[in-house]
Amino acid sequence: MIINSKVELENLSIAYMDQGKGKPIVLIHGFMGSHEYWEKVVPKLSEDYRVIAIDLPGHGDSSAIKEEHSIEDYADMMKDLLDQLNIKQVTLFGHSLGGYITLAFAERYSNYLNGFSLIHSTAYPDSEEAKKGRVATSDKVKNEGVKNVVDGLIPKLFSPKNIQTNSAEIDQAKQIGYKTSVDGTVNALISMKNRPDRNYVLNDTNLPVLLLAGKDDQIIPPEKTFSVEKENIKTATLNSAGHMSMYESPEELINEMKGFLSSF
Repeated sequence: MIINSKVELENLSIAYMDQGKGKPIVLIHGFMGSHEYWEKVVPKLSEDYRVIAIDLPGHGDSSAIKEEHSIEDYADMMKDLLDQLNIKQVTLFGHSLGGYITLAFAERYSNYLNGFSLIHSTAYPDSEEAKKGRVATSDKVKNEGVKNVVDGLIPKLFSPKNIQTNSAEIDQAKQIGYKTSVDGTVNALISMKNRPDRNYVLNDTNLPVLLLAGKDDQIIPPEKTFSVEKENIKTATLNSAGHMSMYESPEELINEMKGFLSSF
């Protein structure tokens, strides 16, 4: 059974998809995405797990937070969502922006976690150049809306080798991106710009961790993902993917996720 619903938090409505039974896992999409990013992944995962895929504030069908907020605020929202759904223990998978939120959640609410994963994400903060880029993109969205930003961003998320073979998926990702509100886009950009270095979270945690990278990722290369080596941290590189393995190589991604989940 697939449930598409909304949870009403304080001044915020969060949309989510809920499918399957078993130990709960939560999927957090990246910047200008939605729960629809995971549509090729959820059916297989939900054969063995309860899979919840959310829309972040201002993305998909979730309402936006009007005032400026932080990565930590997203993590607090995730905790409130889990409390509303009466979920006490969960495994988090965060894609890109979702990975930044996952790390903040692991720092603040590790008692909720069985384990967590960063998918095409990093514990490093933005470089000074990247911070300037966030501000410039924010100004562009305020002046022009989201469409031009989406059209420029989405193709770069895919491996150059996959541009033609994944043309339908690129178009679909653009359609998802167009639904992102201006407030949702701007606040996500500023929160990413201001996030701290969280490699200490990876260094300090004893939880099972999966760090997953795409070989051809033009946004976050593997060396930025594989920042900490420890016995409890598993690493995996998807050779056929850029930044969007859920579209580019979903079977490989599913296999890595299932292998990780079955390890604890």
